[in-house]
Amino acid sequence: MTIAVLGGYGVGITMRVPRMPRAGETVSGGVLSREHGGKGSNQAIAIARWGGSPALITAVGDDVEGRSARDLWASESVDATAVATVDAATMAGVILVDGAGENRIAIAAGALDSVWGARVEPLAAHALSDADALVISLEIPHDAALQCAALARRAGITVILNPAPAEGVPVELWQSADVLVPNQSEARALLGDDGDAEGSHVDDDLALARRLAERASGTVVVTCGEAGAVIADRAGVRRVTAPAVAVIDTTGAGDTFVGVLAAELVRGVDLDDAVDTACRAAAHSVTRHGVVDGIPRRDEIIREVA
Repeated sequence: MTIAVLGGYGVGITMRVPRMPRAGETVSGGVLSREHGGKGSNQAIAIARWGGSPALITAVGDDVEGRSARDLWASESVDATAVATVDAATMAGVILVDGAGENRIAIAAGALDSVWGARVEPLAAHALSDADALVISLEIPHDAALQCAALARRAGITVILNPAPAEGVPVELWQSADVLVPNQSEARALLGDDGDAEGSHVDDDLALARRLAERASGTVVVTCGEAGAVIADRAGVRRVTAPAVAVIDTTGAGDTFVGVLAAELVRGVDLDDAVDTACRAAAHSVTRHGVVDGIPRRDEIIREVA
């Protein structure tokens, strides 16, 4: 049950400071931390921890961060054969967080701008040759996503698209996905909606999923945070609830959801049951600090519901 995963890897460099510096000012007293990140990498790890066989398609630099990423994937049983090493720095995000929890983020895409082309396309084709599904997230050039999705469709491979970030996503990409998995704000962005991007009223969620499904060709699963998820397909529109948990850190919950959903679907699990399991896994992930540390293993969830 191989699942190809096209997406990003990057390192998050976070500094917590007492307050944000003004232009030209130095603020001392910061606390620095570094963490593995990137939606593609996170989703591949979630698939592996759920018992699937992920093959990651991305690019990193020939630097400390790129080598650290390969060590991570080896330890997590993520096949990195289709990860290219390119002449650019591994993607990095620098995050400043003040005492009130407000943040400012700057991102250097670096190697991710090279995800495709002569060096990456043959690696991707090899990864797809043995894949049952392709998961795509969009921290990479949209051309790469379009071309990889086209390769998958020609091979009869199921395409699962997580349209994040959702800015400027080509219509032909999201409308042709077999399974489209946005959150509420991403769903609104795809539809070109204005106004409140954080609305979570039950009726709004159902209507949002229904409208998106009317324009998509496949199944739509809209994730709704603590409210679970809404499925819209030929069988209708319905909600799948998430368990109530004590939230510590929501970072990475969406990637956990997507990875577990993909692994369950490839295992042949019914859609509603797969979404229910993904909701439970995502809920579990927010009870821990950190992205990678928060991604649960399948046996953890099985023990909880046994």
